[in-house]
Amino acid sequence: MVVQEIQQYSEIRPKARAYFCFLFHKNLPNHLPSVSVDTIMARMLKIRGDLQGVDAMYLLDAKGNQVGATYTKTGKNEEDNGKSRSTRAYYYRAMHEHRCTITDPYPSLLNDELTVTASQPIFDEHGEIIYVACLDMPLNEVLKIAHPMALESAAGRFFRWGYAGFTLVLAFVSLLLFVKGIEGFLSYGFGALESIEIKDIFESTILLTLSLAIFDLVKTLFEEEVLGRLKNDHASSIHKTMVRFLGSIIIALSIEALMLVFKFAMTEPAMLVNAIYIIAGVATLLIGLAVYIRFTDLGERH
Repeated sequence: MVVQEIQQYSEIRPKARAYFCFLFHKNLPNHLPSVSVDTIMARMLKIRGDLQGVDAMYLLDAKGNQVGATYTKTGKNEEDNGKSRSTRAYYYRAMHEHRCTITDPYPSLLNDELTVTASQPIFDEHGEIIYVACLDMPLNEVLKIAHPMALESAAGRFFRWGYAGFTLVLAFVSLLLFVKGIEGFLSYGFGALESIEIKDIFESTILLTLSLAIFDLVKTLFEEEVLGRLKNDHASSIHKTMVRFLGSIIIALSIEALMLVFKFAMTEPAMLVNAIYIIAGVATLLIGLAVYIRFTDLGERH
């Protein structure tokens, strides 16, 4: 579970940083003369009131020493006043980059849970950093903010279990198609390969192709809807899944049409027109898929 949360965090990190930066810029005074510690802490406490799940909030000076107490969920910790935080990543990154930053997850000293720290440098009227405001938040709370699938609401759990049920049934269908696809070969035995008919090969190939297409769909649904694993480009992942799925269907139909051509040519030549209809349908699907890929690629480029 921890590995999955860290992977999810790496994917939603830009969104999380943008959210924290918005909160800091909206509430904290910056580039103003005579900014006092009390004013900054009052604004930070307002952020804590608006943002659920904050573990701790504190303020550092330009040298990395803590100014004032640490505000936690249970109250104030005056013992942290004056402690040096100059070696912490949230301090030197904010000082070096001169902008809002968030850290990688690390074990918190308060509760040993994975925590993320957002830090915001505060400038005076001359553009010099005088303070660094810091906010500690548990990793799971950060995921809830920037990753909707991480929300453990009743509706979220219901839809997740629903998708889990659908993926389970589809996986079972894929397994049945796979078993049915190889059943014809197994019925001949390994010593009678010469007696295998071409028709059985075509039928097994169709079943295995459909099994692969459904299994690929199951994989995508399970990863994105059940595990909640976001892709770097969600629209692009859906596009690729659609192309693979439709491609598998087109291959299956093409094999079926080819099999009918051989069958009708040897037994019922008058029925060849039916195979031609299937081939025409496959050609239409190919044209439609090509148009879909063309316009989807254009949309992603723009």
